[in-house]
Amino acid sequence: MCILTLIHINQGNVSISVGTVIDAILSPENNLEHHTVRILRMPRAMMGIMAGGALAVAGVVLQTVTKNPLSSASTLGIHSGTYFAVVFSTVFFPAALIGNGIIAAFVGGILTFLIVFVLSGGNRTSPVRMVLAGMIVTFLFSSLTSVLQIFYENETAGLFLWGSGTLVQNDWSGVRFSLPVVAFGLIVILVMSFRMDTLTLGDDVATALGQNVHLVKFVSITAAVLLTSVTVSVVGPIGFVGLVAPHIIKLIGYRRHLPLIIASFIWGGNVLLFADVLARVIDPSFSELPVGAVTALIGAPWLIYLVLRMKRFKYGDENTSVIAGKSSASLSIKVVIPVLFIIILLTMFISLASGNYGFEPVLFWHALFGQSDDFMLGLVMDLRLPRALVALISGMVLAVSGLVFQGVLRNPLADPSVIGITSGAGVGALLTMYVFGVAAVWIPFGAMIGSILFFVFVMLMATRAQFQPTILALLGIAVSAFGQAIIQILVVQADMNVASALTWLSGTTYARGWSELLNYLIWPVVILLPLLMVRIRDLDTLSLGDDTAKGLGLKVMPVRFQLALLATLLAAFSVAAVGTIGFIGLIAPHLSRLLVGPSNQRLLPVTMLVGGALLVMADMLSRTLLAPNEIPSGILVAIIGAPYFLWLMRRRA
Repeated sequence: MCILTLIHINQGNVSISVGTVIDAILSPENNLEHHTVRILRMPRAMMGIMAGGALAVAGVVLQTVTKNPLSSASTLGIHSGTYFAVVFSTVFFPAALIGNGIIAAFVGGILTFLIVFVLSGGNRTSPVRMVLAGMIVTFLFSSLTSVLQIFYENETAGLFLWGSGTLVQNDWSGVRFSLPVVAFGLIVILVMSFRMDTLTLGDDVATALGQNVHLVKFVSITAAVLLTSVTVSVVGPIGFVGLVAPHIIKLIGYRRHLPLIIASFIWGGNVLLFADVLARVIDPSFSELPVGAVTALIGAPWLIYLVLRMKRFKYGDENTSVIAGKSSASLSIKVVIPVLFIIILLTMFISLASGNYGFEPVLFWHALFGQSDDFMLGLVMDLRLPRALVALISGMVLAVSGLVFQGVLRNPLADPSVIGITSGAGVGALLTMYVFGVAAVWIPFGAMIGSILFFVFVMLMATRAQFQPTILALLGIAVSAFGQAIIQILVVQADMNVASALTWLSGTTYARGWSELLNYLIWPVVILLPLLMVRIRDLDTLSLGDDTAKGLGLKVMPVRFQLALLATLLAAFSVAAVGTIGFIGLIAPHLSRLLVGPSNQRLLPVTMLVGGALLVMADMLSRTLLAPNEIPSGILVAIIGAPYFLWLMRRRA
């Protein structure tokens, strides 16, 4: 820590010798170099140590109380809840932001933990269910936060970099504010450390030993959320420190909570200081990379290592098949497809006839049949119609991609966004735009290359994990976090307008037209979907299990790889057209199974139509709900999809 602190203080726009730094600390003088060290650089280093230590100790407590080795403030969604609470208070209740917004952050953190804990099954939950619930709650709160930041850009100005995590300090005020709160939380947890030792023996044994288990859990969790809240209120949500630091200490061999907490605090500070040093090595211009993104770059590979290392624990059954969303109606496909066509046509009609002044069917009718002026005809044919078609085809493509991934990976939670494919496509697209600076026509190629690289990595990890669905879901969380970290860094480096960056990252059909349709979406329809229709029988064979599929003459690994590659390319074209829209590939196949059963030959056309209908509806609502303002379609889909996913988790253990 001392070495890292010295390196950290010595970094900056102005080169200051090590001797001067030491003199400034030990015998300060009234000159510019000493003021730079003491007023700008030292507070930042001290804040890094305190914030990293607080997050690491919170991670220790969360892992003990939830009996979940993968718990931390970021994996359980507490960071997203605290961040949303602060942004919400900034917009609607600025008076509640006393004390850097710590009260709002604390309330948001406690409520988020309770939501995740209850929805994942409480004390009866498994580590995977809890982390998945945390992931979906994170998606939900992140979408709501993005809505506020887009619509209230002036009120939330300056929160984007803070929302990615930053240690920037202009004086000692942040340290002075957080030091007593961190010290109080740490003392409470140290006092509870001996009681937490008994919790590791199990609730029944702890009760038999005279512990009030509920009180110990309540006090410990409250202190952990307080530590997280004070950190978020000063430096923003910084993920993965609470996961990495405690596990490093556990690998060294510490098990009892007193030394574990103290050592984790020290190592948490080390992790965050190292991340901040690394951020300024990556970007020597000192334009401030978000340190939260750098900790994700460090923490995501660590989570992958941790998941694969702990594979021997009961994470899931190797032979799990896709059963979520089992058929409950098994309707005739001859009924379902015409009904879905009618729904799509009705939605398209409402979308084309709706504008800033609401639903105007008469004007639309006049525009189509020549009784209107050229302006209205151009508005419908050049703006609304191509946009609705882009939404329709993108929804179809994403839905089919999700269906194929769920079948190939035998994972009912698979979706291009959940397993990291769309974030890979986003990285590729942004690198193409802002790093290589090539023409827009090359963006889909960048998206494809990024998605294929992430796909190859996911498939390699999936092979090593023997395609266990739950392990794949956790690996997907890590891969997505890694991709999102790179995207955050690129957005900050490219100095994109915050609202436009958030809109693109959330996925949007705004201002999409004939060019996106002809450049990006015609190829999936003409080439990839027909190829998939020919190969869809293989997906049914795979669903019988690897041994049975081999017995029926199927070359399992090559077929799995080929189908997954097709699904990846579908997702990449969609990202190139409309950005990173999630959840369509998750929801549409489940709704389709509820309608027509598990056969993939029946599911393919139904899933395609359901996905198209969902995104056309989202596009229509995005234009009309808050007209003339617009909500990005991807955010609307997430706000609808996250509660559905949580309901699905709650309903099907």
